[in-house]
Amino acid sequence: MRSDFDEKFMRLALSLADKAESLGEIPVGAVLVDSEGNILGEGWNLSITENDPTAHAEIVALRHAAKKVQNYRLLDTTLYVTLEPCTMCAGAILHSRIRRLVFGASDYKTGAVGSRFHFFDDYQMNHTVEITGGILAEECSEKLSAFFRKRRAEKRLEKANVTL
Repeated sequence: MRSDFDEKFMRLALSLADKAESLGEIPVGAVLVDSEGNILGEGWNLSITENDPTAHAEIVALRHAAKKVQNYRLLDTTLYVTLEPCTMCAGAILHSRIRRLVFGASDYKTGAVGSRFHFFDDYQMNHTVEITGGILAEECSEKLSAFFRKRRAEKRLEKANVTL
């Protein structure tokens, strides 16, 4: 199910991914909203910048939101993220009790919400998450592909300069 509401917040998540890219991070962005559409938390990848393997966009957004609402339970919220979450982020989504997850691009290497495996189906949990994937998938995927193309080109140039 695709809605203007979903596209609006996925576009915001895409703009947050740009912040990650400007820092040299993998361009992934996330935004958490309440049932009325109020933004509770925003995040973008900061693992490299912060030297923190847990600083994925989703985790950063959840941390901001939890501090804002003064509760680790983020009931009746929707998390928008440009890339399918990994197992760590899926676990955080589960424990925070988010009602709905909306993601853009699938992640066939580490995606835990259907591409590689399905965290929420593979384990019996006491909480269920409504999942919508593929919102602005092409734009989300292209942002990541362009980033990695550029990174590979920079590495080749770096290698060529070393051998000269």
